[in-house]
Amino acid sequence: MLVLARKLDESIVIGDNITIKVISVEKGVVKLGIDAPRDISIIRNELLEDVKDSNIAASKSVDSNSLSKLSAIIKK
Repeated sequence: MLVLARKLDESIVIGDNITIKVISVEKGVVKLGIDAPRDISIIRNELLEDVKDSNIAASKSVDSNSLSKLSAIIKK
């Protein structure tokens, strides 16, 4: 992991077309501005973790009878 120190209004550049700029620092919260092409997905890590946890929970709640029915449908 690369660790960089940046001050207010300073930026870093990733590749040729992604810029991350420190917009503000208030009460221990850093606000970042990210300039990237629209085809680059930018998602907060905690949202990814929530989706992962939801998927795991959903996969555990499937009963074998439902799975058998689904399997029969797919085979047709």
